Amino acid sequence: MARKLIRHARSLRVDQTDAEARIWSRLRNRSLGNARFRRQIAIDPYIVDFICTEHMLIVELDGGQHADQIEYDESRTKFLESRGYRVLRFWNNDALANTDGVIEAILAELVKRPSPRPSP
Repeated sequence: MARKLIRHARSLRVDQTDAEARIWSRLRNRSLGNARFRRQIAIDPYIVDFICTEHMLIVELDGGQHADQIEYDESRTKFLESRGYRVLRFWNNDALANTDGVIEAILAELVKRPSPRPSP
C-alpha cells in the first residue's frame, strides 16, 4: 500500500493543477517565511498537497469535487490534526484569483507557530 501511495504522490507532482502550480511557485525554495514546504507528500493513508513539517502545517487546495465530499474532508482533517498538524484549506479558484491573499493566510499560520528549529 505504501509504495502505491508514494507512486501516486509522484504522479500528482507531475500532473499538478494550475492552482497547485501557482501556490507551489510561491512556497518552494523557502520563499515564504524561510519555511521548507514539500508537495504531494504521503501521510498514510492520504496524500497532502503541501506540507511544512517544521511548522506542522498542511495546505490543501480543493477543487469543485470537494463540495460533494465534505464529510470525507472533515475526517481527513481530523486524522491529520490528530497527528499534530494544522490544516489550511483553500478553494482552487481562490488560489488562482487571490493568490496573494492565500499566501498571506499561509504566512499568518507560519507566524502563529514558529518552527522550534533554528534557521540555517
